[in-house]
Amino acid sequence: MPQFLDTSDAGFEAAFAAFLTTKREEAPDVDKAVAAIIADVQARGDAALIELTARFDRLELTADRLAFSEDEIEAECAKVSPGDRAALELAAARIRAYHERQRPADESWTDPAGATLGWRWTPVSAAGLYVPGGLASYPSSVLMNAIPAKVAGVGRLVVTCPTPGGAVNPLVLYAARLAGVDRVYRVGGAQAIAALAYGTETIAPVDKITGPGNAYVAAAKRRVFGRVGIDMIAGPSEILVIADRDNDPDWLALDLLSQAEHDESAQAILVTDDVGLGRAVVAAVEARLQTLPRRAIAAASWRDYGAVITVRSLEEAAALSDRVAPEHLELCVADPEALAGLVRHAGAIFLGAHTPEAVGDYVGGPNHVLPTARSARFSGGLSVNDFLKRTTIARMTPGALAAIGPAAVRLATSEGLSAHALSVQARLDRLND
Repeated sequence: MPQFLDTSDAGFEAAFAAFLTTKREEAPDVDKAVAAIIADVQARGDAALIELTARFDRLELTADRLAFSEDEIEAECAKVSPGDRAALELAAARIRAYHERQRPADESWTDPAGATLGWRWTPVSAAGLYVPGGLASYPSSVLMNAIPAKVAGVGRLVVTCPTPGGAVNPLVLYAARLAGVDRVYRVGGAQAIAALAYGTETIAPVDKITGPGNAYVAAAKRRVFGRVGIDMIAGPSEILVIADRDNDPDWLALDLLSQAEHDESAQAILVTDDVGLGRAVVAAVEARLQTLPRRAIAAASWRDYGAVITVRSLEEAAALSDRVAPEHLELCVADPEALAGLVRHAGAIFLGAHTPEAVGDYVGGPNHVLPTARSARFSGGLSVNDFLKRTTIARMTPGALAAIGPAAVRLATSEGLSAHALSVQARLDRLND
């Protein structure tokens, strides 16, 4: 059974604080192993990738087979049914249309001193997208990672996706083709992250790595950050649903289970101002668990990390949600727009009972790569901006330098940086000749 909390109880604050600090992330001691894998790939390149792929993915490769050939991709894409093709194409079109609106504009202006200032945006030259393999092989993640990169104008876009035992998901390759991916490599784990960061004889290094993965992938992304950029360190999935009494308990149960079925460490939370609805949703969850194909995973998540929180008002619900800072926030209330206005911290907000989070995972348009583990307090989901760099631009006329240069000289002198001061003063002296 999930945890039950009520804000009217005397012990609520202590119980809620403890709930917030519950550690859901896997914590195996993987960093030492990951460090060794990265060092091996740096030292031996393709040979290390081939050996590690045989060890971890039970797949024998040669250097010329690290990447899928065009013929292999064509053959796999041919296996995709017309219905699946249409669904992926619809998703791709909607994701692309949404992200095209995110492209920022360059700016340039002349200030009162006469200096021309501004900035320009340029894409990273190359990006690598990590796509989990095996049971967690999701074509939707390919679209969500690759399309923003292409909209940003990334010149070279590659995917690494393990194929354990040689198992290939045709939908992943079709999604990669739809999104404009240049190459797909059949390698995974920390070794794939190392190859993307440092390069091998076959895989050229990239500038940015995005995409989810297991504890080894997460640890590898932490280690290579600085050498390359990364999107985020993704934790287990989470959803918080705020609902009033006028909701179908079964719909809410399914929304909660849509995240619980991802991972035993996923978290599903219901916050409601109606205790009766809370009980009805719990009953609906138990009923649905009896027939859910991934019931063992979902049941463990619901039992260990699920919660039903009863509040005195929806305003109180919004305040509690901000303390959780959930990855996904559903507002199943009469006036979701008004309640959304009270929310400051959430990866994505879904307004109204007819906007289930699962729509956002596939065809809504906004990105489903979102901050987890309360990191929505300080970060947002993947966007076009993640693949862009802002470069500032400044141009001083003689008059502008004369107007503001003396202040720069004074500040540089106060900091004890004489060359800085002289660099400006020399030009000021010439202007005064």
